[in-house]
Amino acid sequence: MSDNSTIKERVRKALERVRPYLQSDGGDIDLIDVTEDMTVKVKLKGACHGCPYSMQTLKAGVEQAIMKEVPEIKRVISA
Repeated sequence: MSDNSTIKERVRKALERVRPYLQSDGGDIDLIDVTEDMTVKVKLKGACHGCPYSMQTLKAGVEQAIMKEVPEIKRVISA
């Protein structure tokens, strides 16, 4: 298994790729943690926080982008 700090850095880079799309809608995202079981915890902010489409954005947008960049990741959840 890869070093957790390396995986976190790769996840951060993946988030940087999706961040402009979230910001264009008045939102943003923070990386909270990458757990031992390869779950990424993120927090949606701004307009994305509490938006009816936030779970869809998280799964279809953020999770897909992260898993494409970091295949070791099993899932992405909102913290």
